[in-house]
Amino acid sequence: MRITKNIIALSLCFNFTIGFAQVDVEHNNNNDFEILKNLELFELVYKNIDLNYVDEPNPGELMKVAIDAMLLELDPYTNYIPESLIEDYKLMQTGQYGGIGAIIRQNDDYVMIVDPHEGFPAQKSGLESGDVFLEINGRSVKGLSSSEVSDKLKGKPGTTLKIKVDRNGEEITKDIVREEIKFSPVPFYDMINSEVGYIKLSSFTQTAGADFMNAFKDLKANKGMKKLVFDLRGNGGGLVNEAVKIVNMFVPQGTEIVSIKGRDVSVNQTYIAKLKPEDAEMPIVVLVDGGSASASEIVSGALQDLDRAVIVGQTSFGKGLVQRPLDLKYNAKIKVTIAKYYTPSGRCIQKLDYSHREQGDKASAISDSLLKKFYTKIGREVIDGRGVEPDVTVDLKDYSDLTKTLALENLLFEYGTKFKRDNATIPGPKEFKFSDEHYNDFITYVQAQDFEYMTESMLILKELEKLAKEENRLEDAQAEFDAMHKKLDPSKSKDLIKYKSEIIPLLEDEIIGRYYYQNGRIEHGLIEDDFINEAIEILQTSSRYNTILKIEE
Repeated sequence: MRITKNIIALSLCFNFTIGFAQVDVEHNNNNDFEILKNLELFELVYKNIDLNYVDEPNPGELMKVAIDAMLLELDPYTNYIPESLIEDYKLMQTGQYGGIGAIIRQNDDYVMIVDPHEGFPAQKSGLESGDVFLEINGRSVKGLSSSEVSDKLKGKPGTTLKIKVDRNGEEITKDIVREEIKFSPVPFYDMINSEVGYIKLSSFTQTAGADFMNAFKDLKANKGMKKLVFDLRGNGGGLVNEAVKIVNMFVPQGTEIVSIKGRDVSVNQTYIAKLKPEDAEMPIVVLVDGGSASASEIVSGALQDLDRAVIVGQTSFGKGLVQRPLDLKYNAKIKVTIAKYYTPSGRCIQKLDYSHREQGDKASAISDSLLKKFYTKIGREVIDGRGVEPDVTVDLKDYSDLTKTLALENLLFEYGTKFKRDNATIPGPKEFKFSDEHYNDFITYVQAQDFEYMTESMLILKELEKLAKEENRLEDAQAEFDAMHKKLDPSKSKDLIKYKSEIIPLLEDEIIGRYYYQNGRIEHGLIEDDFINEAIEILQTSSRYNTILKIEE
């Protein structure tokens, strides 16, 4: 029977592992035997598949699937990173890569540009939102996924790409030189009014602490900031050290910020504020939502536990697990969950329990009966196991079925592209308003499109009608059903007027993005943001701020 090079290499690898493990067998418990037995069984399964399977398997893909399936039984954050994905991993850590600088997404069989980033190759070369990729370096990209197109666009800075796109039926070819794309984790900061400053932090990459510090100093020293709105909405986290640096800016030196504890006591660590604070008195509101996770929850949880800020918004994601990347051979890595983190009050905000579930089952939220109460520095009650719950909740907007359909059918996006073609310039992000005349044009545009939408009540009526037919009761009730259809059947023209007030802000966001890109969207969004309006009201009413934090006046 043949012995392939793959099997020889694999056998050597396992024998090497087992040989080392056997040295320690006498000093460890019976669990070692199970490890060695299963490693050997895995080797034998792999060897027999390689030797006997009807078609020749791809060893790399087969092993990747096996590793991923094994890690999936642990938690979603313990991941194997093969050499082919190392660049994506580095991007997550550093926020930089070689490419053209554009947000893209799937559009049927093709991929289109959603937003070119201002100041980067895509925007500088004249590519626009709505451009659909046809070819990259002379090869069709029809049928490729957005991730596959992204891989083709990335590459070494200084190298050239030839890109062909479709823009409203016209084919356009561009030669674009890749650059190092590095996004600041602080995409925007400014004054909201004469006293209140605003800083948006989008990630906790390697420069998050320094970039946040620079924004804070600029607002305070040069623009008169006396109060701060710190926006962590949608921030999925990143590096713990960067979170600690930011909290350190606002709490006394020596204050405990976060601790991590794992099964291996050698990873246990308590992070304290090592430096003197930049400002330990300035009133702060931190904005969070369901997309605020990990390092965002370290910051918001610590500031809440230390009664240093009012937390406003929605309950955060609930990720209290800490990962550490470990180097493997062949330029691969494994990112392993090594510990849980605990905020200064002693609570862990991890929401889902991955340890107590049956094989293959989804993790469930920690039972209410197991939740524990903890107390902030002043004595306010907080709980573990549910993410960071805000001190003041802001309800999310509940959009109509029509508005949801306009977004899902890309009609808002496509109208934004049309508006840019028809209007060379618009006022700045703070000044632009979508007029009644513009909205009438939007109505005309939408009514010319071939789309349907269904309200919740109509869906229920149709289900009831289907059930009545199955029970042979439809004929007797047909007149009543017809009458209900007339009353509930949605009218595009009427509903476009009815829901005008909720559609216009979404149109303004799309249009602002065409002219002023991501920063413009954020700046314009500050005007009618319910979260920010609530934050401003709290900051400008000192009695309310102090009451929430139980500060004696």
